Amino acid sequence: MAVTGTSQAGSASPRTANLAAVLRALRTGPLSRTQLAARCGIAKSAVPGLLTELAGRGLVRPAGVLPGNGRPSRLVELHGEDTYALALRIETDRLSALATDLSGRTLAEWAEAADVAALGLAGAMDELARLAARVLPGPPAGVAISVPGLVDSAAAVLRFAPALRWRDAEIAGLLAARLAVPVDVVAVDNDANLGALAESVAGTGTELFYLGGGTAVGGGFVSGGTILRGARGFAGEVGHIAVDPSGERCSCGRTGCLETKANLAAVLRAAAPPGDPLHDPAPGVGARVTLLKDRIRLGDQRAATAVHELGVALGVALSTVVDVLDPDVVVLGGYFAELGEWLVEPVRVELAARPLGQARVVPSGLGLHAPLRGAAHLAAERLFANPALVEEATV
Repeated sequence: MAVTGTSQAGSASPRTANLAAVLRALRTGPLSRTQLAARCGIAKSAVPGLLTELAGRGLVRPAGVLPGNGRPSRLVELHGEDTYALALRIETDRLSALATDLSGRTLAEWAEAADVAALGLAGAMDELARLAARVLPGPPAGVAISVPGLVDSAAAVLRFAPALRWRDAEIAGLLAARLAVPVDVVAVDNDANLGALAESVAGTGTELFYLGGGTAVGGGFVSGGTILRGARGFAGEVGHIAVDPSGERCSCGRTGCLETKANLAAVLRAAAPPGDPLHDPAPGVGARVTLLKDRIRLGDQRAATAVHELGVALGVALSTVVDVLDPDVVVLGGYFAELGEWLVEPVRVELAARPLGQARVVPSGLGLHAPLRGAAHLAAERLFANPALVEEATV
């Protein structure tokens, strides 16, 4: 399916806005014309023409009839099998790719271990392009890349990723050249923002703060389905909230930041002595966290204490977040989600000790995969925002 590379094409047109409203409504499942008119606030007489155009672009199709008494209502649904969204994720030790269709159905997924800092920016882009080719059945309608660092999402530039040693990396342009797609097809965002987006789409909460744990600690806030980014796009960077004034010196120059307590390496150092298998990065984050969980369940007091202290530190930092942002739910993501059995309660206790600490605390249901799922949603969003980007079929 041919997709144009100009994101502004037809974006100001009222008809394009109506096409987008109809397509978004169908994201929840099949609907009748009457239901579409009501949900989208569009005159019922206008809906058939909009559906005809969307069908001509290969985006919707008939879906049977709505059962009931009287005249049956014909249903329509998304027809996205030939429209592809590509999600890519960069971590310090792993590269991942996921291709979905317009409805969000997974078409293919692949991940590989990698020393991304050693690969360098160009090498990492080469590897991502290779993974993309492995999972994509055809040209993507949208691409989104999840990265661990400060992102200027409007410019699609990674401003700073300490763990990768990248600064002012024009990721969108570099990857677009390798995929042979226009640069405006490619979006770049912070992994915590995308984790928050994925949880919001999954229905976890309307006003939702996501706290992701990995080699660093980051947060993302979604309000009413929209990522709140702040003036420079750096909102949610909670890793440098002070939680222990007498703690370790942080890479930012301050003392006792949350990141010094909550990054995975720090927690594993607290959980086991030097030389312990927990400190071997080769198995990957998931395997190391599984080993930590096994030890806690077997009664390893040092491991249990380390995770409990992590929960307290998270609770102290999140109490500030809750006071300022007033989310209805706080989601523990990344490796924190894998340890939710032991983290949720100490976080709740810290929040409950403060007057405004009323947010629910839950582990991410998507676990370590939330940022990649959020990237897939963001990649598809380009087309949902402007269905006119898909060319109409010619007879």
